[in-house]
Amino acid sequence: MIHIISMQTPRTHLFSLALLIALPGLAPSRATAEPVTPTAAAPAATGYKLTKVVDGLEHPWAIAWLPDGSALITEREGRIRLLSKAGTLAPNPLKGVPEVLSIGQGGLLDIALHPKFAQNRLVYFTHSTGTAKANNTRLVRAKLSHDAATLTDVQTIFDASPKKSGPLHFGSRLAFMPDGTLLITVGEGFNRRDDAQSTASNLGKVLRLTDDGKPAPGNPFLNDDKAKPEVWSYGHRNPQGLTIDTAGRVWQTEHGPLGGDELNLIEKGKNYGWPKVTFGTEYSGATITDDRTLPGMEDAKVVWTPVLAASGLAFYSGDKFPQWKGDLFAGGLVSKQVRRIDLDDNGKVLGQQTIKLSQRVRDVRNGPDGYLYILTDEDNGQLIRVEPASDAPPAAGK
Repeated sequence: MIHIISMQTPRTHLFSLALLIALPGLAPSRATAEPVTPTAAAPAATGYKLTKVVDGLEHPWAIAWLPDGSALITEREGRIRLLSKAGTLAPNPLKGVPEVLSIGQGGLLDIALHPKFAQNRLVYFTHSTGTAKANNTRLVRAKLSHDAATLTDVQTIFDASPKKSGPLHFGSRLAFMPDGTLLITVGEGFNRRDDAQSTASNLGKVLRLTDDGKPAPGNPFLNDDKAKPEVWSYGHRNPQGLTIDTAGRVWQTEHGPLGGDELNLIEKGKNYGWPKVTFGTEYSGATITDDRTLPGMEDAKVVWTPVLAASGLAFYSGDKFPQWKGDLFAGGLVSKQVRRIDLDDNGKVLGQQTIKLSQRVRDVRNGPDGYLYILTDEDNGQLIRVEPASDAPPAAGK
């Protein structure tokens, strides 16, 4: 996972190594039953401009819009910031946020509103908790005050288990499904990669919960006494992108090691291969496995080598870019880009384009105004709005 390369230490030499082993010039990618062709560079997207909405955010991780057009933004160090509809940050962070373990890739992570937020004011967020030697990803539910300044009724409703050591691979993204259940992604801890293949562990999984943190009815391993009942899919490395399209399909991106980032179509009970299947290698260049596909394991829809360092994923359903409607947009940390993934109506990947930035991309979201928004992972992080370029010709729909 290239994310750890550029988080705390200058390890961009490994990204350069990934460039050397890439297969250049393969912008389109194949979504077939056979192993996909790793994708390197992609053509530049056109017809857009980037507008800074706000800066002064310290390593922002996620954004969730409130019904009035304001938004909540998490900062990795443990703060939730309120952004007004006009684009102004409140001077003080929200009160009531619990203490988080801010270590390496850990801290305050994703945030999501309950589907009935307008009635119940419930907010969900994930964070790392514990110590450097024993930590995990935690899911918290709280009620947001009507002035959006304070969290009350703060409850831990789920702790991923087992605990792991070290500062890496917490995941974590949240997405409510159409039936009101909640998906949460959890990384495999980096040093517990074999847990990804064990349904007796929450590590390296997509989990499906009720809105109070219990295993959701209909989960595939509910009747398996040896399995964790929350598990929805398994065989994941460090998934940090998650979105649900208008057809109800669940899309996910995850970090590979040195090469081999993935876009996956997540289905109930399926095994996505890690670490038995990967297009990546160890950071040393050593082989992890010679297998790119195996029976009983799902192939990725897109593989990125060199990596995007994939973080943040949005299914665009807005009206400002008719030609982009129905496509996926995957953020990249070390690659400093957003990758447009062109989909047909059946979810087949047709090709890719690149929106290039000068900062690491942590999150990509649909805005309530029909624009696409990007959060950058920097000491002075920004929220950026993607707008149609004023000189671009009107775009037809897909």
